[in-house]
Amino acid sequence: MHDPTGFCGTIRLVGIAREVFGDALPVAERYAAFLAETGVERGLIGPREVDRLWERHLLNCAVVSEAIPQDAEVVDIGSGAGLPGIVLAIVRPDLRITLLEPLLRRTTFLTECVEMLDLRNVAVRRARAEDVTEEFSVDVATARAVAPLERLAKWALPLLRPDGELLALKGERAAAELDDAAPVLKRFGVRSTELLQVGRGMVDPPTTLVRVVAGRGEVVGRRQRAPRRAKGSRKRSS
Repeated sequence: MHDPTGFCGTIRLVGIAREVFGDALPVAERYAAFLAETGVERGLIGPREVDRLWERHLLNCAVVSEAIPQDAEVVDIGSGAGLPGIVLAIVRPDLRITLLEPLLRRTTFLTECVEMLDLRNVAVRRARAEDVTEEFSVDVATARAVAPLERLAKWALPLLRPDGELLALKGERAAAELDDAAPVLKRFGVRSTELLQVGRGMVDPPTTLVRVVAGRGEVVGRRQRAPRRAKGSRKRSS
């Protein structure tokens, strides 16, 4: 019989999920079922991913919470189906999370998820990260399967406060992406970079993160508001 939550009868996986999500496990199960059904119907999750939703997606994202400080304000860039943003909101109700996603069909799905799960620590925003730099100054930016680090850094770093952190979930090419992004990171004046693994003993392999800590000065790329035109002046036509 198909299990819409993706546990597939694995006793070990059930135990780990209980340990990670605690009392919030029923909420995570509802989210998993919504992903497995509505998420697949709308093309946000591939059908082949259903049987490994917990191991490859939910738990993989939930352990990222180990790297996020208490009561942090978080923006999840390119949130897609809510990975990792919604998962982090479930496992860490102390976080204030904005799900940033430019596509309407995805923000519609995310809004339905937030309402269904009654996640009061989450806001959904339809926008591109590069278009809202003047609106955000957060503690942490997260991203999963959005873009190579070289491009992602250009979008994420202007959203961070001084000493804020970009946490990018990456795979086997994490170190190579960090090397490729070095010129961009230098231009942004970041304080430090680090490769770390979280979730050891819970997910196999552990989740790999690239952590980039923003500098303390003015952030390169943060848009300034355009000066107000004098009364009576006209915008020049092109």
